[in-house]
Formats: sequence, C-alpha cells, structure tokens
Amino acid sequence: MAGARVLVTGASGFIGRWSLPRLRASGFDVHAVSTRARALADAPEFQGVTVHEADLLSPGGAAERIRALRPSHLLHFAWIATPGVYADSPLNDRWLDASRALLNEFLACGGTRVVFAGTCAEYAPSGGGPCIEGRTPLADAAGSGASPYARCKLELQRELARAARAAGASSAWGRVFLQFGPHEPPERLVPSVIRRLLRGEDAPCSHGRQVRGFLHVADVGDAFAALLASPVEGAVNVGSDRSLTIGGLIDAIEARIGRPGRALRGARPAPANEPAVLVADATRLRREVGWTPRFGLDAALDDTIDWWRAERRR
Repeated sequence: MAGARVLVTGASGFIGRWSLPRLRASGFDVHAVSTRARALADAPEFQGVTVHEADLLSPGGAAERIRALRPSHLLHFAWIATPGVYADSPLNDRWLDASRALLNEFLACGGTRVVFAGTCAEYAPSGGGPCIEGRTPLADAAGSGASPYARCKLELQRELARAARAAGASSAWGRVFLQFGPHEPPERLVPSVIRRLLRGEDAPCSHGRQVRGFLHVADVGDAFAALLASPVEGAVNVGSDRSLTIGGLIDAIEARIGRPGRALRGARPAPANEPAVLVADATRLRREVGWTPRFGLDAALDDTIDWWRAERRR
C-alpha cells in the first residue's frame, strides 16, 4: 500500500494499537488519533506513526483531522469500551453521531477504503453454533432486546455500507469477538485471574461452562490491518473458531502460574442473559482476507502472563 495514507482512530485502545505494526509493514503512511498522544511517544507500537491529539466527541474534531490529512484509508476503532459500563452507556449514541460525522467527512474528502470495528454483541443469542455473517440473526432484528451498544453499532454498520456505496468507496465491518493480551483493562476476566493468582490470592469466577473462542489481541489488531488492505467488503468476523470453555481457559492459566485450585468456580454469578456459546465462524477472515492468527492459545497465554508479571515489577 505504498503511498496510501491511513488514519486510525482509537489507536491507543486495547485493539487499535496492535493494528499499527502491520499497517506500517504494509507500506501505509500511518496517522493515529488519540486523546493521549503525548503519553504514546515511546510505546513500541507507535514507532513510525504520526500521532495527533484529538477528541472525536468534540464538535468538529473529526472533520478537522480529515480535512488536514485527507487520508485514502480509514480504520475506526474509537468507541466507549469501559468494562461494566459500555453496554448501556448513553455515550453509545454520542459515538454513533461522531462516527457518522467522521465517515461523512472522510468520504467527502475523497477517501476510498474504510473499515470500522463492530462487535459480536450484534448477533442475537444463537442455538449453540458459530456466528456466521449474513446467516446468524442480528440482535435488533430478533426481538431480543439489543443493548444500546449493539443497537448503535448495527445502525452504524448499515450506514457505513450505504454511504460508502453511494460515494463509490469500499467498506468493511470487522465484528470483534473475544480477545486477551497486554494492556487489557485489569478488571476483565483474563487479567483479573492472572493478577490475583500472581499475588497468591484466590480468583472468584463464574461456573466456567460458557463456550468461547479467544484470540490474542495482537492478532485481532493485525487482522483488522489485513482487512483494511484487502478488497473484502461487508461484515467479517474477527475471532477464533477454536472453542473452549472459560473454565478450560482458567485451568490453563492456573497451570502456567502454578496455582491450581485458586480460581474459585461459581464464586461469582454468570452475567444475566449471557449466551452459553459465543464463537465466530472465521471462514471469511481466513479464506477471503487470507489471514490466520500468529498466536496459538498456549503462546497467547504465555505472552499475556509474562506481560502481567513484568507489570508487577514496574
């Protein structure tokens, strides 16, 4: 993609930062938007990236950056993601409006390829099989009471497809499933278990029978960069089709840290309305985008545990 300029929003976020190395390696002139630009100067993922301080929720914040940079490509991650808050937050509607403004300005300035980050929460709870793009019912079409987060993401995905098509641009929508790895918010499942076990404490967990598919977060970011550089359009699942139970994942963490039996199954209730099975069908990502993960589960856990060990020593 030599000569192509990409603007990445949410670049300091859990997933966004991991898209940058592949974008650079693919030849993009990479520009990133963050509200924490000064704090990112020494982060290895940001080497060779031009970082711009901006708040996309502020009036005119998106338009100003697009007009100044006139990127040919746009990779949009920025959204509210605070654990325990994001699903029902009124900020979802504000991010929908800000994302719409960003998209319209990008297309008005001649942008040619755009990828937005969606979520597996857009799918309605299924009967136990993998979620398949274009086949598995969506949350707001199934009468299942979609959360504000899922509703706003689905509305934006449809607007993206319509607006890009009308402007003669190419677009794709990456539906993110489950991931873990460095820089994850510490209160989420995997880091909370790792950190407690590293301190020699018990780690309260739910029953652990939920079936999931996990990717290392660096693979998720890399997959988005590959999707952006591809001609693939429409919704694409960004997740693993190798399923395991959450209990199995926790067992593997216990074994690596050497704290068997310290994760207490059933000590916490499972979230209400949580699907029993949430796994991606990754066929489009694998066959059409031509992308496969670098990390297997063992390597992903080893890397994540090593990172949290290093964080404790700081």
